[in-house]
Amino acid sequence: MTYVQLFITFFVIGLFTFGGGSAMLSLIQMQVVGKFGWLTEGQFTDIIAISQCTPGPIGINCATYTGYEVAGVAGSAISTFALVLPSFIIFFGIITIYNKYRNTSLYGSVMAGLRPAMAGLIAAAALILMFRFGPGEISIVKENFPDVSAWIIMALSATAALAFKANPILLIVAGGLVGLIIY
Repeated sequence: MTYVQLFITFFVIGLFTFGGGSAMLSLIQMQVVGKFGWLTEGQFTDIIAISQCTPGPIGINCATYTGYEVAGVAGSAISTFALVLPSFIIFFGIITIYNKYRNTSLYGSVMAGLRPAMAGLIAAAALILMFRFGPGEISIVKENFPDVSAWIIMALSATAALAFKANPILLIVAGGLVGLIIY
């Protein structure tokens, strides 16, 4: 049953996520931490940090790691396959439609609607990592932001990314080095 749950969970995440791996983080977190309890908040945060530093898309890395934690090597293969399968199916369908309708106003309208939705999903993922939202309360996820230094690192990284359009790879490496020195 675990294999079936892994497959269905990651297939649905892959099916209903637009905008890439970062956009799917909030959906993955909701399922693997919230609904099924396969991982803790701390484990999920660690997955995100490791997934940013390892080759491959972050969503696939998260699915692979989660599958491994839940059901070993077979679980990681099932989770990864299930996450990418909808993309392959949709991709081949979209190519056919795109070639037929790419110069119409309908296509432009659909794409204009998807852009803000992607930004919203990415913002939701960031907020979920920063805050725990409960009934009538909002609290800081202490595992992710244990002290003032963590908030300063986050603020400086966000400022460098937004104001100076800093290279994300350099920000990740710099954040890791600063974390190594401080912690």
